[in-house]
Amino acid sequence: MTTHPNLAVITRYAEGGAGLDDATVWSVELHLEGCPDCRARLAGTATDDTRALLDLVAAGLDRGIAAGPAPVPVHGAWSALRRRWMVWTLLPWLTMTVAVLGCAYLLEMVRPDLPSLVLLLAPVAPLPAVAVAWSRRADPAWELIAGTPAAGMTMLLRRAAGVLAVLVPALALAGAGTGASLALMLLPCLAFTAATIALGTVCGVRRAAVGLGALWAAAVVLPSVATTHLPAVLRPGSVPVWALVTVALAALAASRADAYRRLPSHR
Repeated sequence: MTTHPNLAVITRYAEGGAGLDDATVWSVELHLEGCPDCRARLAGTATDDTRALLDLVAAGLDRGIAAGPAPVPVHGAWSALRRRWMVWTLLPWLTMTVAVLGCAYLLEMVRPDLPSLVLLLAPVAPLPAVAVAWSRRADPAWELIAGTPAAGMTMLLRRAAGVLAVLVPALALAGAGTGASLALMLLPCLAFTAATIALGTVCGVRRAAVGLGALWAAAVVLPSVATTHLPAVLRPGSVPVWALVTVALAALAASRADAYRRLPSHR
């Protein structure tokens, strides 16, 4: 309602809405939500029976609160914090990715004539876990998280950071063992993560991750294994290019943050 309801309407509403149609009752209730003055008038027009009922309900609530469960323990807050950064359903994917990198490292030790498999796989290593981090099917608390202020781009970046926090040390260890350039592993890894987030605003994070992974495998990994030579995009001279690409993709993803305000199921 754009104006205050008169005292007669408020009195009838306080008595149970007798003589008021549904539209008027709805309008009064909507107005009362934002008008403290009318709520005060409503309290003053309440009947003795209504006041007695309210006192009874208040007393029952007080008893229920006093006899209720203990306050939420500290680990409840930890559980909420963990869900913002990581979900347990990511663990199998992270384990699989680390295992694949480990196998690539061992194969590289056995077959030094092949190009660095760790270096070839590093750019797309985080993509499976990033895709799962944004999947409503993989998160049992999706609906709850979707309604919080931390949803959207903030949640995706936090979970992507959690994925990278696990994979970056694994890549660093593999690079130290094989002598591969750490910059050539981490910069492409960050670039593909940013590209997935940016492209995810168009076709969904899962589809973006699958598409970019397939494209990299077809255009770079398979030809490199077939020719036993690293491509130009993974040679030392490409580090500045990867740095520029990473910054550009990160800026593009940030500019598309509004597209993540809603969390449709396909993303």
